[in-house]
Amino acid sequence: MPRFEPWQIVAVPFPYVERPIQQRRPALIVAAGLGEARDLLWVLMITAAANRRWPDDVEIDDHAATGLPIPSVVRTAKIATIAASVAAPLGALPLANVSEVIAVLRKRLPMA
Repeated sequence: MPRFEPWQIVAVPFPYVERPIQQRRPALIVAAGLGEARDLLWVLMITAAANRRWPDDVEIDDHAATGLPIPSVVRTAKIATIAASVAAPLGALPLANVSEVIAVLRKRLPMA
């Protein structure tokens, strides 16, 4: 199993809240090595930029350099816990976009 790090883009079976299905899609790792066996990842959904925008979506500057086939956004409102064993590496998020995602996470997850 590959070793994963935050800010990598992976393909995973991402669960939907709205319907009882999973679809293999790209996701952004925001935390790795979670759980008792250190085999869990927290991931944010990545979706096509052509889809209707949600608040706090982060546009990916150079989709081709990340391993994504089309212009895409990180949908920061959709986070999931995924087993690392089902993830396949695709690429990495550009550094400028990492800063944008961090800013959204800090805004949405205020620390005491």
